[in-house]
Amino acid sequence: MALLIPDEKRLPSQTHASLLDAYLARRDALRGFYRARLGPQADVEDLVQDLYEKIAGLQPQAARNPAALLYRVAYNHMLDWLRRGRRSRARDEAWRQARQPAPSQPEAAGEPDAEATLIARQRLERVAQALRALPSRTQEIFRLHKIEGLSYGETAHRLGLSKKTVEKHMSAALAHLFAEVER
Repeated sequence: MALLIPDEKRLPSQTHASLLDAYLARRDALRGFYRARLGPQADVEDLVQDLYEKIAGLQPQAARNPAALLYRVAYNHMLDWLRRGRRSRARDEAWRQARQPAPSQPEAAGEPDAEATLIARQRLERVAQALRALPSRTQEIFRLHKIEGLSYGETAHRLGLSKKTVEKHMSAALAHLFAEVER
């Protein structure tokens, strides 16, 4: 009869394997763990994959509860990821600020230059001409909605029309304005 004596070299690798087993068994739960804390914009798949690489690279250690250790490592990994992102954004912003050219002369406060004023006036005249070309009912609906700020429902009620009719008139007006002004 052979006496079974635990091999000290084998025990930690079994624990390491149990941590990897815990990861494999809880991979979907880890996705939810990250998504719940970071929101839908986070690249959860990359985080879960990075976590696997981190666990695979850990030195074997004894753990009574591999799942608890797994979530502790996952939490710390998430914090590291957030810090890296914050540092990266700060570094990018500092680079952008350093790259902005210094203004050669200060601009007058609130005064647009003559060219911008002329372009705006010409564009406004094109809009006014395009509006005058619309049927009178469409002009009235456009004025009530866009200038007076009434909703489609309020415009429809005031003019005794259906909301759908107001929507059709507004759609036609906007298409006409876009075609006339942007050409």
